Amino acid sequence: MKEFLLKGFEVELFTGLITGQHVGVSASVANEFSDFVKEPDQRNLEYITQPEKQYTKLKELLLEPRRRLRAWLNQRDLTILPGSTLSLGDSKEFQRSDLANPYHEFIELNYGTTVVTSSIHINLGIDDVSLIFPSLNLVRCEASLFLALSASSPFLDGSPTGVHSQRWLQFPKTPKKVPLFNDHAHYVHWIEEQLREGKMCNERHLWTAVRPNGQRRPYELNRLELRICDLVTDCDLLLAITALLELRVISLMKNTRKLDPVKLSKLSHIELAELCDMNEAAAAKNSLDATLHHWMDGRVISCREWIAELLEDVTPLAIDLDILDVLSPIQEVLDNGNQSMKWLNSFNNGMSLPILLSNSIKEMEIEEDVVLQKERCL
Repeated sequence: MKEFLLKGFEVELFTGLITGQHVGVSASVANEFSDFVKEPDQRNLEYITQPEKQYTKLKELLLEPRRRLRAWLNQRDLTILPGSTLSLGDSKEFQRSDLANPYHEFIELNYGTTVVTSSIHINLGIDDVSLIFPSLNLVRCEASLFLALSASSPFLDGSPTGVHSQRWLQFPKTPKKVPLFNDHAHYVHWIEEQLREGKMCNERHLWTAVRPNGQRRPYELNRLELRICDLVTDCDLLLAITALLELRVISLMKNTRKLDPVKLSKLSHIELAELCDMNEAAAAKNSLDATLHHWMDGRVISCREWIAELLEDVTPLAIDLDILDVLSPIQEVLDNGNQSMKWLNSFNNGMSLPILLSNSIKEMEIEEDVVLQKERCL
């Protein structure tokens, strides 16, 4: 049997009206459904899927909580909103979901609405801790590509921001400078140092594009968490992004000498970290149209070209694992643009933002209905 890694998703969502205005109900949803948790701002909430290896099962794990939430929201004339920022506002006001929660108070006082975003976190299970850090290095050096594929936050407070992922540019990276880690010991030492110096308030306070994860961080780790992606409401595209991520990590596991940037790059560790930050900012601004710098030697490369190269590199492994079809939505994005690009094209052609968001909401509902009808026919 062909083996995959365990995969799980942390899905952050906004709730609101069919016209795109945000309405916060996270505390009520968390009380109603045990698998939903409230975020500090009541306008968004989160659910976490059970770990699963097979792609044939992942789509239903993503959609089933969404269907339950949507049914509950429909009774209140509310819906699930696409996009990863407060597209129609109000980003000036923090709306606490729990006034008695000291962590929520800390978030409001220190970060305000810069953290009021929605996103997808993709977790890959890696039991061998010696393989987590080479994988982490590779994914961090290519994280900008995953952001470019997922970008869905070009609006804030009712206007275009001039970038494709406003979410990633406004989200407060913490700590501001994060190195590439040589190994587990290096990571543990660095985390303990940040905690001593007050640069992190706890071991979870590592808000970067990708991080190690586990039951007792930083000491017990069993997975890699990609945090950079904007909210992807198209489940087929999300699974394609996940497959590309998994194929890169499996390729590294088969030959760490070939793909670990720390061992292979002509750049220093400091230069690599700076390159990652620069690429992330470029991808947040222009996504697929961004000009990036390759981790191997710093050479200039277009975002689309780099993603196409990765697809070509992983194709033999995808064929071997029989998931080549799972990757196919990525080519559609390369050809026709991501969510932000499509939205901006419609907006620039005269479509109002409420109509644009309303159309996307209806597309989400149709996807859920189509999948449900297929399941009933099986």
